[in-house]
Amino acid sequence: MLSISVAALIWLVSLRTLTTALDPTLEGTWRDWKATHSKEYVQEEEESFRRAVWEENLQMIQDHNKQADLGKYTYWLGMNHFGDLTNEELDKRLHCLLSDVDNVTKVNGIMFKSSDDPNIPDHVDWRIKGGVTEVKDQGECGSWSFSATGALEGMHFKKTGKLVSLSEQNLIDCSTERQNSGCFAGFMHLAFETVRKQGGINSEKSYPYDGEYRGSCRYDPEQSITRCKSFGKIMENDEKGLQEAVAKIGPISVKIDARSIKFHFYKSGIFREPNNGAKQTNHDMLIVGYNNSSEGKGYWILKNSWSTLWGEKGYMRLAKGSNQCKVTEYAVFPVPDPKKGK
Repeated sequence: MLSISVAALIWLVSLRTLTTALDPTLEGTWRDWKATHSKEYVQEEEESFRRAVWEENLQMIQDHNKQADLGKYTYWLGMNHFGDLTNEELDKRLHCLLSDVDNVTKVNGIMFKSSDDPNIPDHVDWRIKGGVTEVKDQGECGSWSFSATGALEGMHFKKTGKLVSLSEQNLIDCSTERQNSGCFAGFMHLAFETVRKQGGINSEKSYPYDGEYRGSCRYDPEQSITRCKSFGKIMENDEKGLQEAVAKIGPISVKIDARSIKFHFYKSGIFREPNNGAKQTNHDMLIVGYNNSSEGKGYWILKNSWSTLWGEKGYMRLAKGSNQCKVTEYAVFPVPDPKKGK
């Protein structure tokens, strides 16, 4: 739960109650939601505020789904564990706003360009192939490390045939160079560079997730699982290249624009939002596959790190072909070390 002062809480409660009153018919639903997600509020004012936020989010979800049922949207929303948070709080809690990705990957990386290979399949799902670990939950810590470990897990699987859950905490604690900053911000290619420099990465089991930056790196080279020699980058706005990379290389790390409140409450279907023209990205996910359906209904399969309570058991189908959520602005992958490692 985000901390909030008593004075600010009272002011927020008063402000919301000027425009909305709590619906008594939702009392049972509210109690059930609190019990499901183990929500407790110390102050009555805090619960009143959170209840008002929850009701507003619930109304938004219901209104959207009614229109989706009529065909206006291709996706549906659902109440989840974020229900008592405002969109502004979610942006601060879950995301790191990073807009300058143009210059950070120009050194050391290998550029992946699309080809005219006619054998690129129309459907790829690395979950079915066995190269994707279970959906994880980042909690209140920044998410870039989950996308990075997902790509490294896929790389290791493709190289060895073994699927091992790798340590996000290892990257949070040890990848603090340049623009990587613990739980607050980070680039996945810098995480891959950290793995290269330190000679590997530990498993989730040997270096468990704490959900906060501890200030010291506890990487154990004796417990290293896999190594990479560099990183690769897909050209910006090249969805064809991104598709080919997913097919030939494996799961790909991407940064996306996830500031929409509807993104936070996505439940099912193919997510598609109007392109707002902004270039900012603020959340990190892992592309684990795609489907080139007919009639313009193709989609990417993205793995998130908000637990299985979000989306389609932790996954999202994102519309292909129009750079939805800026999915092609920053897409990177680790390059395995052929000479070293397990």
